[in-house]
Amino acid sequence: MHCLYFTASRFARNITKLAERTFDFGNLAPSYFYMIMIVKFHPGITQKELCRKLSIAPSTSTRFIDKLEGLKLVTRKIDGKQTFISLTEEGENVYLKFRSSLKDLFEGYSQILGREFSLDLSKMLHEASNKLEDEL
Repeated sequence: MHCLYFTASRFARNITKLAERTFDFGNLAPSYFYMIMIVKFHPGITQKELCRKLSIAPSTSTRFIDKLEGLKLVTRKIDGKQTFISLTEEGENVYLKFRSSLKDLFEGYSQILGREFSLDLSKMLHEASNKLEDEL
């Protein structure tokens, strides 16, 4: 019997290595591209909602947003206690490159794992993550 915690951690390390090779856009880790994608799909998203969607702490999101803002990929608008995040034109361009790289990443792990298995695994992991988040 395999422990899900250790197996999932091992899998995450391996898929991260593959993602880092695929998303070679300079000094941004794959997690920054995920944030860019969420902001693309939810223009003007609040920082609080962004944290929820990414399952990260506010301090982590602030660090990420600071870096992306410094690279002129996002803008931050503060209105009272709320902070709203949007992509800049350059952020939109980076997103388009990232979308193309996502296809390359899928092709890379599909060649190793098989296309159907990759689709099924992604769906199961997404569903399992949602269930765990609902309970935690």
